Amino acid sequence: MLEPAGRFLRMPEGSFFLLGPRGTGKSTWLRRELPDALVVNLLDPAQHRELAARPERLAALVRGAAGVRDVVVDEVQRVPEVLSVVHALLQEPGAPRFVLTGSSARKLRRGGVDLLAGRATIRTMHPFMAGEWPQADLLTQLRLGMVPLVVNAADPMDTLRAYASLYLHQEVQAEGIVRNVGTFARFLEVVSFSHGGVLNISNIARETGAGRKMVEHFLTILDELLVAFQLPVFSRRAQRAVAAHPKFYLFDAGIYRALRPRGPLDRDDELDGAGLEGLVAQHLRAWAAYGPRDVTLHTWRTRSGVEVDFVGYGPDDFWALEVKHADVVRKSDLGGLMAFGEDYPEAQRILLYRGAESLSLSGVRCVSVERFLRALHPGRSLHEAVDVASRA
Repeated sequence: MLEPAGRFLRMPEGSFFLLGPRGTGKSTWLRRELPDALVVNLLDPAQHRELAARPERLAALVRGAAGVRDVVVDEVQRVPEVLSVVHALLQEPGAPRFVLTGSSARKLRRGGVDLLAGRATIRTMHPFMAGEWPQADLLTQLRLGMVPLVVNAADPMDTLRAYASLYLHQEVQAEGIVRNVGTFARFLEVVSFSHGGVLNISNIARETGAGRKMVEHFLTILDELLVAFQLPVFSRRAQRAVAAHPKFYLFDAGIYRALRPRGPLDRDDELDGAGLEGLVAQHLRAWAAYGPRDVTLHTWRTRSGVEVDFVGYGPDDFWALEVKHADVVRKSDLGGLMAFGEDYPEAQRILLYRGAESLSLSGVRCVSVERFLRALHPGRSLHEAVDVASRA
């Protein structure tokens, strides 16, 4: 087991929701940051039964803990009715700070977060970034992923398989949102082929043996369980006809590997191509969430098929980034970035690849993907991370 260096997420001053997939270390981080907090764990059967029957009991627990400054309600989506109690408590003089964790946004999105709007901000916890787990080399990150529950386990590979096969199925059963778990399991396998690609709902429905509406429902479930995300196409001041469909990613490279069916004809390097792009995606997503920069992530793809993997856009950010699972940069690898530069000359253009050399080719900075991921830190701009990676 490799010890992490510490998490990049910083504690907000006031009350907040902390959302993230199971196993990403929300509870562990809170125990370290708030060792004296009153903790209400809704995964505990006794506390769950008590508060599900009488949500107002939360107020009695808080008032009975004289002088408590922080209250953690773990897995709050299991009893969303307690949010109205939290709302009332926050309006009292001298109210403690509430930290409300959740591994599913489904029930929270149906009123809970809105109920506390203005009184509780939203933070997200992600798998480890490479800078939080610096001992892990790129191959380990690709094969095991970066989920703390997995990489800190005595048998990470066995835990990874269990997470993919058992946890996801149990989670949807607990939420009561899927009637046919077998069809959902098949869907997970099929949709894993779309990791790092554009979703074709009709094809997924055909391969799953389900209707289009059911597949769309399943995709919504993945989003609500925080285990998948989509990047929209960048279209500001578009000079070319751009595609409409977003790119799809599972939230972690290891989960992708565990869900993706493999046969005799599937080579590791083929799986690592999509895995590497997804690994960069999850790092960029965590970097944007943890840092102070107001940057949104996109992809870029024209209707003629010219594309760039990632585009970052914000008041202080405009960059295009391409990921190549190759040890050498070829001129053809630069095509998407060159086209993007023609349309948006203001944008910084970066290519990440498996090689060791730092290069500048036709205005594109080419750096080692492994060094870049280690250099990516919420306190640095993307430009600064590229500079650090180039000098390493």
